[in-house]
Amino acid sequence: METKKEPVRPIIDQVQEYVETRLKLVKLEVVDRSSAVIASVIVDLIVIISLVLTFLFASFTLALFLADCFGSYWKGFGSVALIYLLIGVILMLAKKTIERPINNILIRKLFN
Repeated sequence: METKKEPVRPIIDQVQEYVETRLKLVKLEVVDRSSAVIASVIVDLIVIISLVLTFLFASFTLALFLADCFGSYWKGFGSVALIYLLIGVILMLAKKTIERPINNILIRKLFN
C-alpha cells in the first residue's frame, strides 16, 4: 500500500495563519476585558449614585433635626455644614493615605 503524503504547506502560509489566529484571539480578549471593565464601572456608578442620594437625604434629615433641637433652621443647617467642613479638612490632610488604596483598587479592576 502506498501512503499518500499531503503536500507540505509553505512555512509562510502557516505563519500567516498563526498571526491571523493570534490577532483574532487578542481582539476577543480585549473585547472581553473591556466589557467586564465597563460593566463594573456602570455597577459602581449606580452604587455611588445611590449612596450619594442616601447621604443627601440623611444630611437634610440631620439638619432638620438639629434645627428643631436648636430652635433655628440656620443653626441646624450651619451645624451640618460645619461637620462637613471638618470632614473635608480631615480628608485634605489625609489625602495621600486615602489615594493609595483607591489607586490599588482601580488597578486591580483593570488587570483582573
